[in-house]
Amino acid sequence: MSSLDGGRAQRMRLPIFTHKERLEVPSPTEKDWSKDDEEDYVFKDPDQELDSLPQPYRMINKLVNFLFDRSWEVIEERDGLREAEVSRVQPTIYPPVFESKFSEMPKCMAISQDYVFIAGAKGFSIYNLYDAKLIYVCDKIKAEVTSIWATDLGSEILIAPLDEMGIIRLFYLCKDGLFLIKTINEVDDTTKQTTCIKMEVSHGGDFAAFLLQGAGDTWLDVYKLPKESWLKELEHPPVAMNPKKKVRQPQLDINICFKGDIKLSPPVHILKIKPPKPITGTTFKSPLEVFAKIEGCYGLGSGQNHFIKDSQWEQQSAIFNATYKKYLDGEWEEEPLSVATFHFLLPSCIISMPTEVKSPSGVACALGIHWAGRHNYFIYSLNRTLKDKVDPEGVWPCAAPIAVSQLSYCCSYLVLACEDGVLTLWDLAEGFPLGVIALPEGCSCQSIHFLKYFVVHAGRNVYPEGPVKSQMMCVLLCTDSSLHLVAAQGTQGPTLRVLVERPTKHPDEALCAVAPVLALPGMVLTVSRNGSVLLLDVAGPQVVCAFAPPKPCHLVVTWKPACVVSLHHPYFLLRGDYPDGASDTRHSVFYFHFDSYPLLENISRNCSVSQADLDPTAFPQALPLEKRCESFLQKRFQKLENKVKEQEHWTRLRRYSLFLQRESMKK
Repeated sequence: MSSLDGGRAQRMRLPIFTHKERLEVPSPTEKDWSKDDEEDYVFKDPDQELDSLPQPYRMINKLVNFLFDRSWEVIEERDGLREAEVSRVQPTIYPPVFESKFSEMPKCMAISQDYVFIAGAKGFSIYNLYDAKLIYVCDKIKAEVTSIWATDLGSEILIAPLDEMGIIRLFYLCKDGLFLIKTINEVDDTTKQTTCIKMEVSHGGDFAAFLLQGAGDTWLDVYKLPKESWLKELEHPPVAMNPKKKVRQPQLDINICFKGDIKLSPPVHILKIKPPKPITGTTFKSPLEVFAKIEGCYGLGSGQNHFIKDSQWEQQSAIFNATYKKYLDGEWEEEPLSVATFHFLLPSCIISMPTEVKSPSGVACALGIHWAGRHNYFIYSLNRTLKDKVDPEGVWPCAAPIAVSQLSYCCSYLVLACEDGVLTLWDLAEGFPLGVIALPEGCSCQSIHFLKYFVVHAGRNVYPEGPVKSQMMCVLLCTDSSLHLVAAQGTQGPTLRVLVERPTKHPDEALCAVAPVLALPGMVLTVSRNGSVLLLDVAGPQVVCAFAPPKPCHLVVTWKPACVVSLHHPYFLLRGDYPDGASDTRHSVFYFHFDSYPLLENISRNCSVSQADLDPTAFPQALPLEKRCESFLQKRFQKLENKVKEQEHWTRLRRYSLFLQRESMKK
């Protein structure tokens, strides 16, 4: 750096003095020198000398100087980054335990129970989660699968692959058989073909919802899944119509086969939900006529039952157009189709349902949905038929349009994040809001990820055994790549803590994906734009370790999802690509097992503690509400007992003082 600084110093020239007139050779003696020579010199800037150069040399000189200065700034910035990288503590990097290679790029993947489902060019493949061995290849779709969902139904798995044409199918994996249940949106006339955008299965697998688009319209179809009928039909399968027909099986050593001759009961279509219609004018003449048109009070106050006169609507529209004329001038872009986010909700006292409807415990009874750009969260009952009128049983209005919503794994907590950065936290199981909290100014929520509630006991993160009520934690990934932790408990109000700041000096370290690790208490996986995958302890927060594929493979961070984590096993998957010529197969899926790494082995195996071992005074939030009330009453009784003892002691002192007074009077 010294040589560079010296070179730069040589470029810096001091101001020089120039003579106004032509200089002559001075005489040898100082006596003959003129005393007025100093007045003949003027101060001149060196840059002005360069400006006297003719064009284009003056412009070339300025460009060269600009490039030199800019290059110097880049060199200093890179040198500072290099020094900071050397001084930074690097986490331990763990390699994968297994690798599955593919000749063609896998589109997406999902994990359920002990299986890995990877979408391919003509269907999907099933792999063993523990050894990455291929179990079965399903090529019945005959089209490229772009998305795949897998839902655990207990001992069975419901698989929903979505192909490139937007057609979604339901497969049922039971024991050693794979069954096609139904193609949801396939039609004979291709001009009437609809496209599936997303799907969701309820907790327990009793209902499924599909968001469809077609002919310039968007709607949500909800189906009831006959799980019990499927199990009965597989116990006594019907005789095939053609007994000579045999199911073709791939030439692989597998224990799963496709059984196309067994037809299972199809799902029952029970509900079709469309986006709320825009408010239009009416021709009523009096308020009495308006009340006569209102059939019910559902959604009252939510902006859905407004009746506005045509003239008033036109007047408000004219005022709006006149006020914002400069913003409205120009070409209007076509409004995109509505996109919805929806969740299946379990029975609770916060969800109002008809009195005659009784839903069994643990089975979804309602569907919560919000549409993009809308303020309202609608709740629809699932106990209906397709012929019933579609009206919401409840409407939760928000002050701003809802941007993101997320339901917890146990279906007990719901978070609504609005576009203005305000979050509303709901405890659906107990039936009250946990609070409202706002993100820092300029932050907008991008995704919400729930954590299983944990406590820090004896210096490590642990899960309290048994039920924990009204305690929730979640991490928020914001659009500026910052990561926040939100925690709420009972009536104390939610708290917000920054886990990862917005990267200003290192843009390549910006977070692009987050995935909670339920096998490790208080841990989340973070994926950055530069391909680094870190395990973050949110209690610190601190980086525990890192994961990376073998070199020269690099991760595909733009792939959705960037990583897939198992909900019940200590495994997660990453997809990576090799450079051209580095491997026979360019694409791979890497398996990481937390128990295989010494640093994480003890954390994964000893991740829970009984509530009896927890100190109630130090961790009252880990106890159930009944235990906390009992502990509170015991403390109050102890205080009362202490007061009684103090009173008795004071009484004895008074008696003794009276006795001493009497003795003194006798003397």
